[in-house]
Amino acid sequence: MSSVSDPNPVEARELLFLGDASLLKQCEIDVYRASGPGGQKRNKTCSAVRLRHLSTKLIAIAEEDRSQHTNKSRAVIRLRMMVAYRYRLPVCLEGEHIGETIGGYSHKGSSISISMKNTDYPFVVAELLDIIHAVQARISEAASVLGLTTSGIVSFLRRDPKLFAVVNDMRSKQGASSLK
Repeated sequence: MSSVSDPNPVEARELLFLGDASLLKQCEIDVYRASGPGGQKRNKTCSAVRLRHLSTKLIAIAEEDRSQHTNKSRAVIRLRMMVAYRYRLPVCLEGEHIGETIGGYSHKGSSISISMKNTDYPFVVAELLDIIHAVQARISEAASVLGLTTSGIVSFLRRDPKLFAVVNDMRSKQGASSLK
């Protein structure tokens, strides 16, 4: 019985920087008919898309649109977000470049303001999670490192339920209470 090991976090995080075409070349792509409501066309065309990234073993699915092209784009975005949520890189908390990506989206030193639809969103999420991980999931310390307020970070986390769950999981592993 062989076990599949997790890829190197640095290699996995490089997926965030790949273009869609390059990322898709690293995936098995399944197209299939989605079940459920959506009109006559939904059950007659193979518009649902499942991406299986070969090295990370991550699977992203999109089947809510009638267009296979749209679903493929959504699945790529979801795959990038999975990488951002899952793979942590070490952070030097005393460097001048800390929070560089987040800094471009911080609002008056209090909060982070970026749409989940922005193509930089996975980078901001990955960087924020790296910093939160580096400070043992202490949000007030992460806020201090980034020059933001604690409430500003918590507000940003709350906008993305998956991100909020990832941070609460980190906190749980550190023995801290969940964010409310």
